[in-house]
Amino acid sequence: MKSILIIDDDPRNIFALKAVLKAKGFTCLTATTAEEGLDLLYAHSTEVGIILMDMMMPDMDGYEAISVIRLGDNISQVPIVAVTAQAMVGDREKCLEAGANAYISKPVNVDSLMLIIDEYLK
Repeated sequence: MKSILIIDDDPRNIFALKAVLKAKGFTCLTATTAEEGLDLLYAHSTEVGIILMDMMMPDMDGYEAISVIRLGDNISQVPIVAVTAQAMVGDREKCLEAGANAYISKPVNVDSLMLIIDEYLK
């Protein structure tokens, strides 16, 4: 089974997502910066089946990280779920236009997240 890469600058979000996903049988890789996440993605490109990307991070945000991934040779097709506290009108569209495959707002609804993950990791 493919791994899930969680990129979020808040360790509490990573802890909560990872706990839920591990309980459901998934293996998770985690990063607290987009740069670290990109390094993990390149190092484990054949293992990562989906990325949960926080959109609001210091230094490199999720939008910039998605554009880097979409231009990457062997990583450009990895599905990306934008995970964000930004739940205003237009935020979902902005994330999808940036190259995300799906969007989910925080606090994350686990059932909704599992539907998205199941869709991409069949």
